[in-house]
Amino acid sequence: MYLAIGVLAGTIILVLALRQWLLHRECEPSKSEPFDGDVYPVGKAAIAERRCDNPRATVICMHGFVADMRYFTHHYSDPDIQLILLTSCDYHLPISNPRFRSAPWVKAPAEPEGTIPYDAAVLLQALEHLPRTGSIRVHGHSRGGAVILEAASMRPDLFRQVEVVLEAPVLPQARPYTSMTAVQLWLLSFFIPLWRRQPINPRNLRVWGPLENARKRELIMAFPFNPKRVATMVSNLRGIDDWMKGRDTSLFKNLSNATVLVPGKDRVLDTHSMLESARRAGPELSVVTVDGCSHFPLWDRPDALPALARETPAAGRTAT
Repeated sequence: MYLAIGVLAGTIILVLALRQWLLHRECEPSKSEPFDGDVYPVGKAAIAERRCDNPRATVICMHGFVADMRYFTHHYSDPDIQLILLTSCDYHLPISNPRFRSAPWVKAPAEPEGTIPYDAAVLLQALEHLPRTGSIRVHGHSRGGAVILEAASMRPDLFRQVEVVLEAPVLPQARPYTSMTAVQLWLLSFFIPLWRRQPINPRNLRVWGPLENARKRELIMAFPFNPKRVATMVSNLRGIDDWMKGRDTSLFKNLSNATVLVPGKDRVLDTHSMLESARRAGPELSVVTVDGCSHFPLWDRPDALPALARETPAAGRTAT
């Protein structure tokens, strides 16, 4: 009997130790790409600004859970766009040979790492100091939508003249398509290595929607490798759940010009609760349902996004 107890205790200790190791070890990043611009490290996050000599519009983008900044690059490829891309806290920077810069305005966020408020604090620094035009769009996908709403609640003054696009967004009082239990979250560190072996597989195929787009397939294959640690994924998932339950739709009042894109066949977030949340906002919020679309409208239905307003460079503003 004592031997059995000893074996059981040893097994439990081994499993717990293995879980801790899997949670906190840093994974190898996916393939990185060249980027013509500067990168500002901000705590454990980063802001990348693409080189643009005479911008006629500024776009700031915040990617979603397990995605990365490359989600937006093809859509905003026009050379006259000042494109500013955020990399979430404790995610790999998908840039080969990055050109790092420091700036006096950069401050590491005081908010807990891996949370929506942490990334919101980074977004605010980019929005306050980098735009060089008066035509500014802030675009967030999925979790990035919640980051934008959180940032607007922190500094509503910065969003008064800003166009916001919330694409398949995490919204207050909305729900995921399928909720994860506490047990599933605890076991996540054991499942992520399996996901990394086959990022697109028969069990998750319905989540992605059409996969004919080679760029879409390539970036989805990078999803399980973008967060550096499984612990970061767990923090993100818990943070999303807590944020949706804890925030209310009064957050929308901080946006003066916003469009919410709600996919009709979202298999990541619940379409009905997204619509219910968005429709509680005032007339400033335009709600667009993208019928038959997956969680990735920018890849599947780029035509559904509102046209980007532009201005002459003389009307722009100077970065601080």
